[in-house]
Amino acid sequence: MSDPTTTSDGGERKDDIDERERTLEEIIHARGHENVSAEHASTFEVSTDDFLTPAGDCILAIEADRAPADFDPEFVAACQQRDATITVTLEADGHRDSVRGRGDPELEFSSERSAVGRTSEYVDERTIALESEHAAEGFDRDLVDSLAAGADVTVTITVSVDD
Repeated sequence: MSDPTTTSDGGERKDDIDERERTLEEIIHARGHENVSAEHASTFEVSTDDFLTPAGDCILAIEADRAPADFDPEFVAACQQRDATITVTLEADGHRDSVRGRGDPELEFSSERSAVGRTSEYVDERTIALESEHAAEGFDRDLVDSLAAGADVTVTITVSVDD
């Protein structure tokens, strides 16, 4: 009789429960703007607003077609797990960059205006990820240049949790 923790070739096999990871995603379509500078050191943001002033140095895209309040309740519940890994990927003009953060039970996803990733643990209605690897200033500069040229952008927010 074979050991249930090994494969026929003698390699180890994880218990099926340990291998279960659930992944959900939300997609936002937006566009860049000439005032995108991506210089902020602690946040990055995608906004439904149709304008951007130079002071908005964390904003990567505007005219988003969706905001956190529009996200599926199952997605939100997954993000509210403390062990959730949340990845935000921006794609524009052939450039792509991602940043990972974590979930938290305090995340509200109630903003009808903007989605904000943070390097800190601060939570408000706009927050979609905490302790992100980097903020706006950390995004690929070729991607940022495309956004500053007004490129259309697809923002994919993915959450992974163990079930």
